[in-house]
Amino acid sequence: MYAITGITGRVGGIVARRLLADGKNVRAVVRDVNKGAAWIEQGCEVVVADMRDSGALQTAFQGAEAVFVLLPPTFDPTGDFAETREMVAALRNALQSAQPGRVVCISTIGAQAAQSNLLTQLQILEQELGALDLPITFLRPAWFMENFAWDISSAMQTQQIASFLQPLDKPFPMVACADVGRVAAELLQENLEGKRVVELEGARRITPNEVAASFSRILGSTVHAKVVDPASWSTLFMQQGMCNPMPRIQMLQGFNAGWIEFENGSSGSRKGRVELDTVIRALIGEK
Repeated sequence: MYAITGITGRVGGIVARRLLADGKNVRAVVRDVNKGAAWIEQGCEVVVADMRDSGALQTAFQGAEAVFVLLPPTFDPTGDFAETREMVAALRNALQSAQPGRVVCISTIGAQAAQSNLLTQLQILEQELGALDLPITFLRPAWFMENFAWDISSAMQTQQIASFLQPLDKPFPMVACADVGRVAAELLQENLEGKRVVELEGARRITPNEVAASFSRILGSTVHAKVVDPASWSTLFMQQGMCNPMPRIQMLQGFNAGWIEFENGSSGSRKGRVELDTVIRALIGEK
């Protein structure tokens, strides 16, 4: 039995469908029983567990050959990442008690960075779960290509996309959710002893200008990338409703300055297969 958290999201859903296609038994771990109905129809067992409820998570993980862990994102955290620490503590206790055969955990590029930023939440996850006496793989994906879903309306209506990734001609490590889910499903089925880190990005690095060019090809009209002035970020994010924008700002600064990077650089990362055009076309098709 493979217990899958985050199954209602893009990556978790891909992991589950891959495992089902491989003939594996899947246990869907959901926070809302109503969201489990579609997975019951696909032959999954469904267990309801909030990521802060250690007891419910232990039940969800009990007897599992492998567990897939995907921490719910907190985009506007408190200063000490209290929300993340609460969920990580519950996960650690549940995994310690349930003792599944192995664990694959979604982390992030730059999880090893010394500077605090929004991705520090995944560093906390690695540090705490890595202390468990369990075989565990931390899968560190690059910037998700699916993040460009936020730019579709602007690209269609104004022929511009606002880029926080800068400069516009700098290649950034990116990856498609389809590749993350596929690799995670493969790792879940591998026998493992001890700990390992797998870093994952697309076949090549992509500039913001190339993202705009992808929109241009798919929409059939010229789209340009436009730099968002870093001096405006704090005000802009607070206008969008954030209370504590600094971790997000520090993350963007880290990507732009290059200190959010794979531990072993591009040469040490596993490479995905899905092209940016494929992702952008699918995102536009969802609108």
